[in-house]
Amino acid sequence: MSGTLNKVMLIGHLGDEVKMHYFDGGNCVGRFPLATNETYVSKQTNERISNTEWHNIVVRNKAAEICEKYLSKGDKVYIEGRIKTRKWQDDSGNDRYSTEIHCTDFTFLTTKKESESQQGADQPAQKPADTNKNQIEQEREDPDDLPF
Repeated sequence: MSGTLNKVMLIGHLGDEVKMHYFDGGNCVGRFPLATNETYVSKQTNERISNTEWHNIVVRNKAAEICEKYLSKGDKVYIEGRIKTRKWQDDSGNDRYSTEIHCTDFTFLTTKKESESQQGADQPAQKPADTNKNQIEQEREDPDDLPF
């Protein structure tokens, strides 16, 4: 082992639909924003404060197609992956950076349909749908092969 670790685990809600990009050869990438919230009570004012952090999630190939099919804005999902920072130049020639979470595993925690039916019936949550981690690992391609 190299003595370093790049691992991220997030539970949050989708901020938008999964956006797909397809490449020659059948590979694809899905991207979506994920919101995580931190809530605490201010000691000075006894007021409840909530902060939202947004994360750019990147999913590849079969996993991306699964996310596009079953996830929609507002759904709760567990994401496991690694941090990757991309650098590019804008139209003015300025260097720009983007930090992304490259997803290696995920679990659907709720979907909109489940949430709506549970609010009406007050039933316990159903067992989350899980992905096959080995399948995701096999489908991943080298991130440096992306044309953007």
